Amino acid sequence: MARDQSGSAKSKRGFAAMDKDRQREIARKGGASVPDEKRSFSQDRDLAAAAGRKGGEASHGGGRSSVRSAETGRPA
Repeated sequence: MARDQSGSAKSKRGFAAMDKDRQREIARKGGASVPDEKRSFSQDRDLAAAAGRKGGEASHGGGRSSVRSAETGRPA
């Protein structure tokens, strides 16, 4: 059993507890359920920008921390 920094026993859970072959099997499937049109942000900048905005709104409450000019969109 692995030990954490304090020296106490730390049991593996979830993915870490799985057999290595099972981990590889799951990892090999990575992204296979994602439709082709959404698979690569490098192919579509607008899709990447939209995803970034959505993530930012979810993690920061949708607000902006700085005041921006309505004309340029740059910090005032």
